[in-house]
Amino acid sequence: MSRATLTRDITYLRDVLCMPLEFDRDRGGYFLDLRQGSGGQLELANLWFSSTEIHALLTMQHLLANLDPGGILTRHVEPLMERLNKLLGAAKNDAAAVRERVLIVGQGKRPITLKHFERIGSALLQRKRLIIIYAARGSATVTEREISPQRLVHYRENWYLEAWCHLRRELRRFAVDAIREAHLLDRTAREVGGRTLKTVFGPAYGIFSGKQIEWARLRFSPERARWVAHEAWHPKQKGRFDNDGYYLLEIPYADHRELLMDILKHGRHCEVLGPEALREEVRSEILKLGELYGQGL
Repeated sequence: MSRATLTRDITYLRDVLCMPLEFDRDRGGYFLDLRQGSGGQLELANLWFSSTEIHALLTMQHLLANLDPGGILTRHVEPLMERLNKLLGAAKNDAAAVRERVLIVGQGKRPITLKHFERIGSALLQRKRLIIIYAARGSATVTEREISPQRLVHYRENWYLEAWCHLRRELRRFAVDAIREAHLLDRTAREVGGRTLKTVFGPAYGIFSGKQIEWARLRFSPERARWVAHEAWHPKQKGRFDNDGYYLLEIPYADHRELLMDILKHGRHCEVLGPEALREEVRSEILKLGELYGQGL
C-alpha cells in the first residue's frame, strides 16, 4: 500500500466514518482510541446511527413521503429522498430494510392542499405577503386576511403557519389545512424577530398561544407516574414524586383547550390541583360526558 492510499484511508475512517483514530508518536502509528467509543465498542462493518440520527432521517423521509405523494412537489424532493436513502443505506445496510425495521407511526394527520403549501413556502423564502381565505374551526368563521408569513411549524403530524396578521394587527398561528385559498402578493412581508416569535409562541403549553401564562398543577397516580415522569410535556416543566408515590407535574399554559385533552386522556389517573379555573374546565367536561353516556354525576 502506498503512503497516499494509507493517508486517504485514514482520512476516510476518521472524517467520514467517524472512527476515533489517534496518532501515537512513541509507537509511530495510528490506533483506535476506544475511550471515545460508546462503552468501549466500535462497529465498522455495519454502520449504525444513534437513536437521534435514525429518528431524524426517518422523520424527514416520513414528512417528505406524506407531504406530496406523486404531486407537484415530488420533483423537488426526489433528490433529497435519494440522499436520505444513501445515508440510511450506508455500509452494508439496505435503505428499505432499515425502514422495515424502524417504523415511525403518525396519528391525527389532516390533509393539506399542496398548491397552498407551495405558495406558503414561496412566500416564506421570498419574504412576500399572502392573501388567504381562512376557515377557523374554533369559531366556524371564514375570513379573508393579508398575512406576512414568518415560519412553518410541524406539530403533532400537522403543519401550522406563524404569521403577522394585518387584519388583527398581531401575530397569529394558522393551521395550514384550514387555509382554503392562498395567493402570493408582490408586497414585502413584515419582519418579526425570532425573539418576539419565541416570546409569543414559545412560553405556553401546546400549539395555542396567549398573553397570560398560568401554571397547571397536575397529580398523577403512582401507576401512571411510571410513564409521565419520563415524558417531556414542556421545556420548563417541573416534576417531582411525593411521599405516596404520586407524580406532581407543573407546566405553563395560556390556553386550556389542548391541555384539557391531554389531561382527560389519563382519566382517573390525573387530577388537576390548580388553578381552580382549569380544574373547573375539567369538572365541566366530565359532567357533560356523564350526560352524554346517560349517567348523572
